[in-house]
Amino acid sequence: MLHTMSTTVETVSDRSADEVNEEIRALWLRSGGTLSVEQRAEYQRLVLEWAAAAPQPLNAV
Repeated sequence: MLHTMSTTVETVSDRSADEVNEEIRALWLRSGGTLSVEQRAEYQRLVLEWAAAAPQPLNAV
């Protein structure tokens, strides 16, 4: 099965990485551990938002 990932650039989140992480956890709990196609798309969006909001290491360039 081939999975595609969106190449659309998302805007920077106004939420903290912790807030986005809580939403990711809630998504997994609601799904019972198996994501539907729609939930996978939401998960991918949330992971990208989380990565944008997560603190970067000082040595990152």
